[in-house]
Amino acid sequence: MRSERSARVRRAVVGSAVLVLLTACAGVSFERTTETSGTFSSYGLAFTILSSDFPKGAMQIARENASDANLANMEIKKSIVTPYLGPFDWLLDIVGIRYARISGTWGFAATQ
Repeated sequence: MRSERSARVRRAVVGSAVLVLLTACAGVSFERTTETSGTFSSYGLAFTILSSDFPKGAMQIARENASDANLANMEIKKSIVTPYLGPFDWLLDIVGIRYARISGTWGFAATQ
């Protein structure tokens, strides 16, 4: 009886660890339009449990990922966080997975 219970606890801990590791994803892509400018897109995925984001908030992951490229004059034009439930968004603070994507421009485009 006791070993069955400890096996269930072990499976729950391992399952939770796998969920946290799988949700700690991020990515970034850059496209050059001129020699000194272009566009970028960055995303982050985070797991939320009891209003704590692991490893960080999805939007923070996406922003940090883009800024790590250290490109000049980055400007965010669009940001999206999904899922978004409006007034019921607090439900995702109990347990949920959030995805954030930002996109914008970087560099100095020649003006004419």
